[in-house]
Amino acid sequence: MTHVQQGDRIAVTGATGFVGQALVEQLTAAGYHVVGISERPEPPARIADALADYRPTDLVTGAPRIADCAGLIHLAGLAAVGPSFDRPQEYISTNSAMVTHLFEQALADGWQGRAIVVSSGAVYGAVDGGAGFAEGAPPLATSPYVVSKLLVENQTEYYRRRGIDAIVARPFNHIGRDQQPGFIVPDLTAKVVQWHPGTELAVGNLDSARDYTDVSDVVGAYRVLLELPSPDHCLYNVCSGKARSGWEVLEAICRALRVPVPPTTTSDTRAIDPSVITGDAGRLMGETGWAPTIDLDTSVGEFVASYLAQAGR
Repeated sequence: MTHVQQGDRIAVTGATGFVGQALVEQLTAAGYHVVGISERPEPPARIADALADYRPTDLVTGAPRIADCAGLIHLAGLAAVGPSFDRPQEYISTNSAMVTHLFEQALADGWQGRAIVVSSGAVYGAVDGGAGFAEGAPPLATSPYVVSKLLVENQTEYYRRRGIDAIVARPFNHIGRDQQPGFIVPDLTAKVVQWHPGTELAVGNLDSARDYTDVSDVVGAYRVLLELPSPDHCLYNVCSGKARSGWEVLEAICRALRVPVPPTTTSDTRAIDPSVITGDAGRLMGETGWAPTIDLDTSVGEFVASYLAQAGR
C-alpha cells in the first residue's frame, strides 16, 4: 500500500468547487503541494496563490497526467441530488466518465500513488433505525445521483483490482462557508434573508433529518485517509453520527441572522426520500483518530457570514 507525506504533490479534482477549495487550503496548510484540476480556465482567487500548479481539464473528455503526484483526491462530479431526477443520464455518464479517464491515464502512466474517490452517504437509502449506517449496510438506488455514485464505487473496485491503490469515501451531508445554492443551508438562508415579517416562508420537507458535517472536518477526513499507511478497508464513511432535522437547520440559520423563526408553508417533497439518514464513522475514527470538531451553529454561522459578505451586506 502507498500513502503520502508532507511535501508531496497531491492532485485534487474539482479543486475550484465548494469542497475542493476547502481541501486545497487544508492540504496546503498541512505542507502539501497541491495540483488543482478543474474545467474552469483559471482557479478562483481564494485558492490561486495556494496551488502549486493548475491543470484546467474537462474530465468528461479526458484526464491530465498526474505521474508527478503522490496522491489524488477525486472530488469532481455532478453533486446535487434534486437536479439528477431531471438529468438522469447526464449524471450517470458524467460521473462515470471522469473515473474512467482518470484511472485509465493513471494505468497508462504506471502511477503508484494513493487515490481517494469521493462517493456519498446518500447511497444508504432506507431508514437506519437510529443506529446509523455503517459501511456494511446495503445501498439503495433512490435517485439518479445515487446510481451514478454506486457506479463510481464499482469502477473504483475494478481499477483497484488492476493495481490502483484507491479508497472510497462516503461523506454524508456537507455544510459550511461558501456552499453554493442547491443545498439546504444556502437555499434556506437565501429565503430567510428575503423573508418579510407577516408572511409565510415556503420550505421543503423540513421533517427529514440528515447527518451534517462541516466541510473543514470532511476534507480533514480525506487528508487522513490519504496519509493512512495501511488501511484495513477500502471504504470509509465520513459523518458526524448525528441526524439533524431541517427545522434544526432553519433555527440555526435564524440564530445566525438574529431573526425570529418565520411561520412556514411546506411544499416540494420527494416521496422516495428517506426520513432519517445517520452515518456511523466508527471505522474511520478507529483507524485514524479522526472526529468532527465543528458544531452545527458554528458551521451554519460561517456559511451565513460568507453569504452576507458576498451579498455585500
